[in-house]
Amino acid sequence: MKELKAADKVTQKMTRDGAAEENLATGEVTNISGREAEADLSASEESTAAAEAVAERIIRAHDRHQAKQAARAEAETVRAGSEARSRPSSRLQFTDEERAAPDLQKAIRRSDRAADRLDAAKAAIPTKKVLRTERVFDEAAGKGRTRLRFEEVEKKPNGHLRHNPLSRPVQELKATAHGEVRKAEQENVGVEAGHKGEELAERGIARGAGSVRGTLRERRMKPWRDAAKAEQASIRANADFLYQKALHDDPGLAAANPISRYLQKKRIQRNYAKEIRRAEKTAKNTAATAKSAAQKAKDAFKETFLYIRRHSRAVLLIIGIGACVGLLFGGMSSCSMMGGSGVGGVFMTSYLSEDADMLAAEAAYAGLEAELQNELDHYESYHPGYDEYRFDLDEIGHDPYVLISILSAFHEGVFTIDEVGRELQELFDRQYTLTQTVTVEVRYRTETHTDPETGEESSEEVPYDYYICTVTLENFDLAHLPVYLMNEEQLSLYAAYMSTLGNRPDLFGGGEYPNASALQEPTYYDIPPEALEDETFAAMISEAEKYLGYPYVWGGSSPSTSFDCSGFVSWVINHSGWSVGRLGAQGLYNICTPVSSSQAKPGDLIFFVGTYDTPGVSHVGIYAGGGMMIHCGSPISYASINTSYWQAHYFSFGRLP
Repeated sequence: MKELKAADKVTQKMTRDGAAEENLATGEVTNISGREAEADLSASEESTAAAEAVAERIIRAHDRHQAKQAARAEAETVRAGSEARSRPSSRLQFTDEERAAPDLQKAIRRSDRAADRLDAAKAAIPTKKVLRTERVFDEAAGKGRTRLRFEEVEKKPNGHLRHNPLSRPVQELKATAHGEVRKAEQENVGVEAGHKGEELAERGIARGAGSVRGTLRERRMKPWRDAAKAEQASIRANADFLYQKALHDDPGLAAANPISRYLQKKRIQRNYAKEIRRAEKTAKNTAATAKSAAQKAKDAFKETFLYIRRHSRAVLLIIGIGACVGLLFGGMSSCSMMGGSGVGGVFMTSYLSEDADMLAAEAAYAGLEAELQNELDHYESYHPGYDEYRFDLDEIGHDPYVLISILSAFHEGVFTIDEVGRELQELFDRQYTLTQTVTVEVRYRTETHTDPETGEESSEEVPYDYYICTVTLENFDLAHLPVYLMNEEQLSLYAAYMSTLGNRPDLFGGGEYPNASALQEPTYYDIPPEALEDETFAAMISEAEKYLGYPYVWGGSSPSTSFDCSGFVSWVINHSGWSVGRLGAQGLYNICTPVSSSQAKPGDLIFFVGTYDTPGVSHVGIYAGGGMMIHCGSPISYASINTSYWQAHYFSFGRLP
């Protein structure tokens, strides 16, 4: 049978490539126009899918990068808050005069409010108790045992503060799945629409979940963030007070141009912040040292270092003249030597002059002493013409820490060697008094004469002048000078430096400085309960123990300047029911009724003689019973009166009226 074939039906139409003829029966299209065909610049299905996959990866990489940055920022917030919680309080202590000054009241209120907010923020950081084990030595059993104890630690915020390492593989699996779908979605509009809708929904859900997680993390980290912000606000408020104090103390600075005042304020803020960091480093090093010492003692009772080798040096105010530097430390007088704590205390009690200047000052003073010693060693040759030389000489020497503390107090915290040359000479002249006394005695010598005519010899006693040179050197003791040379504020600074040796016990260590002081911990003593039944004695010992560890300062008579022995006892009894004023050791003995050792009871005074070169009673303490006294030694401490030293100088007990 013959196959039937439809007749060709040809139509013409216009296309982008020109006129075309299409055979509807066969579907064949023929270009009948002379126009050249345009290049096909549309993307292929494969290239479109690849481009979308690349764009998707870029978006996901950007999201991962932002998540990691957020995690690092969150961890940094927690770290800053934890460090703020662990740091000592930066609350300043203000004197009554400062609180009464109208131009300082606003700055004081801001500082107090900032300190209150900081304390509240620290207290708001959550903590928890964890069970710890520790090894202790049971003396009764003679062996070690393990003991459980609860320790309060900081409770870290819930949730992940770091990027989840499993998120990357999950994201890669999602990207691969979406890539496979894209390969087929070009063939079906419905598939493409559904895939696009799915991707949009995933992104919306991810954004919403991320926002919720971020909000929760922000709420969880709020205590740490608030603590860090409160600490910075407290630092700014304290620095602002120091600046206002500088303006208050120096009207000339207040009258300076605005640029100078602005630069001064910024320098104060920077240096105060540096002291915050230095105090934190000191605390960490001290804690590490204590832990190391405890471990070594537990293992073999080996030696360990007692103090940090050196504190980091604070960068001082850079103005060009030392007066502006002094303003900063003059402002710090608001933190009284013994009343301040934390950063203020460290700042107040630290030598902040350069090591080169401090060592140069000590070398210059030692050079003056060497010249004096050379003068005495060759006195007869330097001062000839006398028949006899007699010497009554005190020992030459000084404590280098006393010298540097005096200079630092004079210059309100910082000095250079060029500034203290005249002061070194003045201190030297006050410490050493060299006197020469010439005594003329009429003496007789026998002279023999021969008569030229008779040859007879005769003798007679002939008077002549005999010259005696008496050389006396008195060392007044450099440590006795501050009370005569300083006002109360300077004396307070001097006592602060001596209480810690400027936080530089390494500065004059070793055998090169045999007279250098060393930090000493006070001796403590548990008063028997029956002794405290005496209300008068209980009041005395309560007042006296407030000042354990205070340094010995010759002539000191108050907590702001610290004490000497009689100043300490006078202060205690004047604040325990008596009113005797400021008396010396001999004056305290004079108001007491002598009692024997067998009759002595807690609360009696105990007196000593000959502890230094002075007539009469030279030292006094408060008897605490049990053969112990509390007295102002170096530092204020308990001490046994039964040692050979105190027994050799013992004079009497005395009962207060």
